[in-house]
Amino acid sequence: MSRSSGLAKLTAAAAKRRDARSRKTRIAVQIGHCSQAVGAIPVAEAIRSSLDGDSYVVDTGCDGGCFDAPQVLVTDSSGETRRYGRLSPEPALRIVEGDADQRIDSGFYSNQCRITLDGCGEMDVANVDDYILRGGYKGLEQALSMSPDDVIDEVERSGLRGRGGAYFPAAVKWRSTRRTDAVPRHLVVNCEEGEPGVFKDRHLMEGVPHRILEGAIVAAYASAAAHAWVYVNAEAELSARRMHDAIGQAYDAGLLGQDILGSGFSLDVKVRRGAGGYVCGEEMALLNTMEGYRREPRIRPPFPTEAGFLGKPTAVNNAETLASVPSILSGGATAFKAVGTADSAGTKIVSISGSVRRPGAVEVPFGTTLRRILYDICGGPLPGHSLGVLAVGGPSSGVLPPSMIDIPIAPGLLHESGVMLGAGGIAAMDERVSALDVVRSLAAYNADESCGKCTPCREGTPRMVEALDRLMSGSGAASDLDNLRYLAEVVGPASLCGLGQAAGAPINSALHFFGDELAGLAGGAR
Repeated sequence: MSRSSGLAKLTAAAAKRRDARSRKTRIAVQIGHCSQAVGAIPVAEAIRSSLDGDSYVVDTGCDGGCFDAPQVLVTDSSGETRRYGRLSPEPALRIVEGDADQRIDSGFYSNQCRITLDGCGEMDVANVDDYILRGGYKGLEQALSMSPDDVIDEVERSGLRGRGGAYFPAAVKWRSTRRTDAVPRHLVVNCEEGEPGVFKDRHLMEGVPHRILEGAIVAAYASAAAHAWVYVNAEAELSARRMHDAIGQAYDAGLLGQDILGSGFSLDVKVRRGAGGYVCGEEMALLNTMEGYRREPRIRPPFPTEAGFLGKPTAVNNAETLASVPSILSGGATAFKAVGTADSAGTKIVSISGSVRRPGAVEVPFGTTLRRILYDICGGPLPGHSLGVLAVGGPSSGVLPPSMIDIPIAPGLLHESGVMLGAGGIAAMDERVSALDVVRSLAAYNADESCGKCTPCREGTPRMVEALDRLMSGSGAASDLDNLRYLAEVVGPASLCGLGQAAGAPINSALHFFGDELAGLAGGAR
């Protein structure tokens, strides 16, 4: 069986199953980790209990519009789709009866560029049909028609960089893993996502799990990996279940296992649950926990591509990184590079929380400004309030004042003070929140999450919090300000992993943007 005929048969079978229900009304209930918290499951149960033979219900993930959850999309036999949001069971019943008010897109969706999130919130997660019918696995089909080196070259030409926070070129990892002689080789999909305020990978796992899988199979083929592991946060129950189910669907369809699509390439994939904790997202700590050891980083070198899981060559890629791969193979590197900027190709999913009208997960091209994200897409601050401090990039980054809102998003540093995009989280505060309170919270989180292996991180991060506490309580001194500067400077270079290396970023950004306020606290100390 050829690769093209294999996927063609899958597509034809999926189309036949779709056509058998084409005269029925399709009701898609978005059930994600966010919408579960506001009653999505009772909504789905209420709708299912009231159906007649002319309608059917499918479960999907949240499409990123968390502010409107639970959402329901109703598509009639003509193909017209109506969107309903913020539902409870009783109003949900009126949807079935045809007597409910629709939601209108006020810019949240129309101002995005959705590639990795395409179809999220629309596709049935219970089977692979919807993904295949939207062009899914065509990227894999194309990759399997190429040599592994050609696949790596194409991804390298696209400029794809990791989306987990470090933005390391994906192709470099694959090539380095492939060129290492030791076998077996492994691929690890990093879905840990343990930092607060970041939930983009969960939307991918829960809404478009096959897109992650497709990218993972391509990456494994390119890097000559025989085994792939999907490493999911210990608390992300729904994400783990959706990925596990998608893997089973892929095996049943011949997209995993032996001789994938008749190509001769074989791959086994399993879900592995995380050990819990922010530091588990660091690839060396992640590998340690996979082997049953403490969640702490290893000394490098050797790097994972040389000696990773069980001492074998291992490529570790973030879920969003791999979800970007199918479009590169199916549409070409040139098309991928046409989105974003000359230095930063493609899109980035950004998790938005805090005091905005429309929080959620949004996908935008690199180069998009914070203003466009927070105002045009997310609707600006809550009524009656103004935008205040922005915590960008999580606890390993820092804070920005509202005057910096026109900064474009980009890999790495957004500002010389140490503020980074990181994995892509933005917590927007309004004027009621003190910038120093935010900085203190970030610093305390780093101190709590330190694994303790590195003395500078273990001892230095709590000292930062103590100095901040003295200053903010009015009992500090100028020496506390000096100690903050010193600790922010020395903890990073002396630490093994990203947590310690970036622990000084919140302090540095506070000193840069709110230095006068800190100096005033130090100067007023008794």
